[in-house]
This record gives sequence, structure tokens and C-alpha cells, in this order.
Amino acid sequence: MHDIRQIRENPEAFDAALARRGLEPLASRILAMDEERRALTTQLQEAQSRRNDASKAIGQAMGQGDTDKAEALKAEVAEIKSAMPALEERERELGDELSGLLATIPNLPADDVPQGDDESDNVEIARWGTLREFAFEAKEHADLGPALGMDFETGAQLSGARFTFLRGDMARLHRAIAQFMLDTQTRENGYTECNPPVLVNDDAMYGTDKLPKFADDSFRTTDDRWLIPTSEVSLTASVAGDIIADLAQPIRLTAHTLCFRSEAGAAGKDTRGFIRQHQFEKVELVSICAPEDSEAEHERMTQCAEGILKALDLPYRKMLLCTGDMGFGARKTFDLEVWLPGQGAYREISSCSNTGDFQARRMNTRYRPEAGGKKTAFVHTLNGSGLAVGRTLVAVLENYQQEDGSVMVPEALHGYMGGVTQLTPA
Repeated sequence: MHDIRQIRENPEAFDAALARRGLEPLASRILAMDEERRALTTQLQEAQSRRNDASKAIGQAMGQGDTDKAEALKAEVAEIKSAMPALEERERELGDELSGLLATIPNLPADDVPQGDDESDNVEIARWGTLREFAFEAKEHADLGPALGMDFETGAQLSGARFTFLRGDMARLHRAIAQFMLDTQTRENGYTECNPPVLVNDDAMYGTDKLPKFADDSFRTTDDRWLIPTSEVSLTASVAGDIIADLAQPIRLTAHTLCFRSEAGAAGKDTRGFIRQHQFEKVELVSICAPEDSEAEHERMTQCAEGILKALDLPYRKMLLCTGDMGFGARKTFDLEVWLPGQGAYREISSCSNTGDFQARRMNTRYRPEAGGKKTAFVHTLNGSGLAVGRTLVAVLENYQQEDGSVMVPEALHGYMGGVTQLTPA
């Protein structure tokens, strides 16, 4: 959510930031609605004040025996009362209209975010790892997986397209990856493990900027709850409405959960294989911090995600997203793209975003900059994948494949696999 006061103070800067996002100017429209609403508020306050004064004067006039004045005042009070409901209704309508408009406007990009239209304008920051050389033609995971327990047919029979049934050591490897990620983020990186609900209400989705913009990309239940698209929603919304007394250090939360997306905007993309599923799992990272700490926390969070890829010896590159490829709620985003030799391409495996106070305003989450002080300010929130479990499984299959169709288990996962060090075709 945007601060209307900042738009009032510098509408040109607001429109310039929107232009970087490829959007038309909106400041004049917003300020016109805001001015009308504020004028109505003033008018209502003045009417209320006059009604109160006139009501008091009626008693005084009656006490003085001035019935003509009393009757005139009664008529004035009645007129004010009859006019106020229409004014109040219009004020509510304008408030709702203004809030609705502000809720559909994306976050403004940070100054150091590169200008661009789409992913082709993203900027590569760094690469890590050595690309493996194979003495045979590397296969994609969708070709390797079925013989190893990645059952696409049964998943489709049970639930339709974009669902997969994992069996045997494939399912165990998937679980091992998630456990390894969770253990690393909690034991080494200081995140607090959480087990949040995967069904949430409208407020949780709105507060984390998933509503109203992404309603079509999410699954809604018959009792008006939402299946989370990521546990960013549950973890971040866990502080909704709070005033945090002590934020000297960032609050860092992590969770391994099921996630659900309808993929309404991804028709025709990655329909083959395990990359883009309606149901998937992620180990999510969320930070709540003071504004002055958010840039450093963003770098730290991204490094925590990178550490998983390094531990699994999976080559990747770090990308700074341009204004045209950044998510709705982000002011700055780093993507980590893992190398998939079967595809011969880098593919996104983690997206780490600093949303600034954008979500905090929607959730009304604040803190006290001075211990014991009365003044409050909005926190900054950050979120990232540490990592997407299914895509990490895909990366392991493609990078650790052998000529006979088997897949070696990365050494970092051996302790989670009960002695299994290789997936062998059935």
C-alpha cells in the first residue's frame, strides 16, 4: 500500500516511479479523489459541530421562552440530520474507491533497480559453480524421472495436469532436500522454524499483496479461505496489526509447507515435467526488520538461499530483476537461477525480495524506533525461497545424472537418505 501523504508531497516523483514500472501517471487522479474525500470529511465535521451547537441552543431558547428561535433551530438541526447520511455515504464510497485504487498499484522500484521491460533486461550479478561436462547427452528430468519414481501419469489421473506422484527413493530424496534446507536455515542461519496454516483468510492474502491482484492465480475454498501460494503469506501475516516493541534485530522466520497456485497466467509454460506444478513445496524465508536494516537483510537472505545451492554443488547465477520483471509487491528482487544441463539453461529456483513498507502498510504492522517511546513507524518485510524443493529436486536429477539413467545423491544429503547414495532405474 502506498502512503497518500508522500503522494501529496511529491506527486511528480510518484508518477516517475510508476513510469519506471511501465504504468501511466496516477497521482492527479489519486489526489483529486483524496481532495474530494477530505473536503467531505471537513464538511461532515462542520455539520456535526453545527448540529451540536444548534441542539444546545434549542434548550437555551426554550428556557428563555423564545419559541420562534427554538423552532427555527429545530428545523436547522433536522435539515442537517437529513443531509448528513448522503455526505457520509459519499465519503465512504470515495474512501473505498481510493483504497481500492491504491491496492492495485504495485510497489515503487528502488533507485538501483535497472530499467527494463521483461526478463531479457535483468542484470547478471554473479555466477557460481562449474558446469558439468557429460560423456553422454544429458537428459531432462522429465525423461529421467519416470524410471526413478517420478510418476506423472498417476498424478494426472488423480488430479489432472500439473500434479505428480513421487514414489520410493524419489519421494525420499524430495523429503531429504526439504529437511536439509530447513535444518540449514534454522541451525546455521538463525531462522525460527514455524509450522503455519496453509489455509488463510482474506486479510492475510490482502496484507501480503496477493489480493486483489492475484485472486485468479490462487485457489479458494468453498468456505472462503485461500490455499497459500507460498508460506510468505502465513509467516508475514503472523505480525499483522502488531506494534513490535523491540526490533533491534530482524525477526527471521522459516517454514517448509505445501504451496498451491492455479498458474492462471502461465498457460503453455513448463507443461512438461516437475517445474511448474499446481501443488508444490518450498522452504520459505521471511524477515521483519527496521527500515535501516532492510538492504543488508536482503543481501543476507539471498546469501542464505545461495548457501543451499553451494552445499549441493549446483551451479547457479544471481540476477537483479529489472523494473518490468519484478513482482507486484517488490521494490527490489534478486533471482537465483540454477543450471539445468538437460535443458541447457538457467532456471529460477529462488526469488528474494525486499518489499520495504509496502506490505507493512497493508497489514498495519509497526514498531517503536525508540525503546519505550510512543512514536511508531512501519516495519520493512522481506521474503525469499530457501529454496523451492521441487525445482531443487529437478536440478539434482539433471546435474547428478549418470549414463545408465541413475542419479547420484549429493553428499550433503547422504545423512538424510538412510544409506541411499544413488537412485537406480526400476
